[in-house]
Amino acid sequence: MTAIKPAPIAITDNELEDLQRRLAATRWPNAETTGDWRQGIPLAYVQELCNYWQNDYDWHRTEARLNELNPSVTTIDGVDIHFFHIRSTHDNALPLIMTHGWPGSPVEFLKVIDPLVNPTAHGGKAEDAFHLVLPNLPGYGFSGKPQQEGWDAARIGRAWGELMARLGYDRYVAQGGDWGAMVTTCMGISETEHCAAIHVNLVIAAPDPDTMDSMTELEQKALAAIDYYDKQDSGYSKQQSTRPQTLGYGLADSPSGQLAWIVEKFWAWTDCERDGAKHPENALGRDEMIDNVMFYWLNNAGASSGRLYWESFNDQSLEEVSMPTGCSVFPKEVFLCSRRWAEKRFTKLIHWNELDEGGHFAAFEQPDLFVNELRTCFATVRS
Repeated sequence: MTAIKPAPIAITDNELEDLQRRLAATRWPNAETTGDWRQGIPLAYVQELCNYWQNDYDWHRTEARLNELNPSVTTIDGVDIHFFHIRSTHDNALPLIMTHGWPGSPVEFLKVIDPLVNPTAHGGKAEDAFHLVLPNLPGYGFSGKPQQEGWDAARIGRAWGELMARLGYDRYVAQGGDWGAMVTTCMGISETEHCAAIHVNLVIAAPDPDTMDSMTELEQKALAAIDYYDKQDSGYSKQQSTRPQTLGYGLADSPSGQLAWIVEKFWAWTDCERDGAKHPENALGRDEMIDNVMFYWLNNAGASSGRLYWESFNDQSLEEVSMPTGCSVFPKEVFLCSRRWAEKRFTKLIHWNELDEGGHFAAFEQPDLFVNELRTCFATVRS
């Protein structure tokens, strides 16, 4: 089946009442012994967020916003792919498919949608306009859950090529961060007939051994970040890349567990330090973070989202990419990369910028900077 159908989001009152019951019945662990985030997200903060989630948060506000974005579904290789398709009213708008990662969702892009689609209302020009396609990764959000193994990043990239073809886009560009960067990079290898260029805000390239004796400050930070990630920040990925099913039982049953699993990464990976204090709400609003958590909780996606690590993490290709590529390096990104390292893999760089603010969730944290990066990058390939 190649049909594309409307797929409005309609969460029932029973589902929301079940969530509230579970939150009210949470059995809490004892508090961390450090009084800070070194052992993980602190008990008092999770309790505060869950109390807000239970008593003050309004999902229907977000649902209404999402349903304004033409939610649709199509089946590709036996999996329902849910996506938002927002067309610009400007002539010659450039089709753009943007892909989120873990623990993200299309919620990350809500603040950049109108500036990209309707640039003249946001300081841009008509020739800056994009048609947007924002899919949920397989196993994430409102997309279906693969029932067989094999859905790695490369296969998703090929599926996105099929999705764009079904939408009638013969020429388009692609963008992504986190797993979205991996999927987008794979599209730069497989979708060369119709994808004109890619942009990533997580640059996936290996450090160049030939530079080890003359490293720049950025490269030194990059190696330090790799070491920190390996020793202090990679437990989640080890679990999800080896035993996602085991993890999934707790995430499926406990909304507080699902929230903690995700929000801890908003603390770790956003540019959220202000006046010496690091806190996720310095970068993102409370409602924004819970909106994102709801994409996992409502769809019971704890295990199925983690399987992308199992599928892809242990067999990562660093194949050369000859497609025109733009890279935006935000300073608090999990993994940093220098231009000369990137050029070893991406042989046709059309845009490179190292920014002063922002972290892993670039569109979520710094929407104005993010929009400008995409306008600048893809201006070079508009026909």
